Amino acid sequence: MRLVALIAVAAAVAAFVWLRHGSSASQNGVVARVIDGDTIVLASGTHVRLVQIDTPEKHGECYGQAATELTRGLLPPGTHVRIELDPHLDHVDRYGRELGYVWKGSEDLNVALVRRGAAGVWFFDGKRGRHAPALLAAADEARRERRGLWAACPGTQFDPLESVSTGPAR
Repeated sequence: MRLVALIAVAAAVAAFVWLRHGSSASQNGVVARVIDGDTIVLASGTHVRLVQIDTPEKHGECYGQAATELTRGLLPPGTHVRIELDPHLDHVDRYGRELGYVWKGSEDLNVALVRRGAAGVWFFDGKRGRHAPALLAAADEARRERRGLWAACPGTQFDPLESVSTGPAR
């Protein structure tokens, strides 16, 4: 009887954890290089696009090079990361890049880049992923504090349904 009760409790805990965290898949990897502010390459050769955010293009857009450098500083070659896929979003984009949240230890780099003002929030096709509230809060904070692109690129509009457009590089 005790064994049955113990199994029932364990099953209930497992179900709670699964429901709380969803069924998102994740994988561990090592950063080989940073392509730009929102795209990295793992040592395995996998290209990862940080999902639900958008940084300015490094060539030609205001704050693009700075966003790329910030990402390089946060994710230098050799950094161990965890890539979390969102069950509510596409897992691969039209360029064949994996779409995921990049975690370095307990830090969600997608949120960190938005909080530092290196990225805007972009809900592609209007789809909000599991970390949408944290991303929106980080964007509000960055804009309020005029961090990163919000200070460097006057006129940048905040619209989570559109990619970020900061205008020409200065």
